[in-house]
Amino acid sequence: MKYDLEQIETELKKRLPFSYQWGVKQNDEWDRYTNFIYRFQSWEAVVTAMKATAEGYNLDKRKLFNYAANRWFNFWSAIAIEQIFTEVNGIIPALNSKNRLVDFNIFGINFDHKTSKFPQGFQQTFYYAQRHEEELLYWFYKNQSQQQRKHFGNRLFIIVYAENGEHWKLKAEISWLKQVILKYVATFDASKLKKLEFDNQQSALATIIWAHQ
Repeated sequence: MKYDLEQIETELKKRLPFSYQWGVKQNDEWDRYTNFIYRFQSWEAVVTAMKATAEGYNLDKRKLFNYAANRWFNFWSAIAIEQIFTEVNGIIPALNSKNRLVDFNIFGINFDHKTSKFPQGFQQTFYYAQRHEEELLYWFYKNQSQQQRKHFGNRLFIIVYAENGEHWKLKAEISWLKQVILKYVATFDASKLKKLEFDNQQSALATIIWAHQ
């Protein structure tokens, strides 16, 4: 299915006036409560679904709002970004849309895509991270995507960083991110991918696209 990227950007930006906090650590149970986020591209529609769900399961309305709003925001931003990639000649979308290990294939290499705000938990500066990409990649594999999301497949990270500290808001800047992505793809070089080796004898190829404002 092909989406209207301008419309997604418009809807995502309706989320920006509200603070970005989880309140509840992301987990499988709360994911099940909020799986309605996949059905609604409209911000107004998903807010209506939040209210109904909070009342139906007798959940804290603020916690449910924060959790669902963040999942919705991240999901639809990811959908838009993955479409940007797959509209490029030579990039093929995953044949199985339910395959959580692969979002698309870039010139013969499968990748799971993650757009992530620059992590405070890394405890290093943005300047340091740009010059120690492998260290940051290992940090992401260790700390991101736990429980049923955890895997050691190939990953392509888009790291958003804003000088004002509101990194997460850049996930809504779909038109700008498209230019960042197209610039990366135009100079894609498989030899520059980082090969990571893990204690469980698995290995993965990974890379970072820096999206900095």
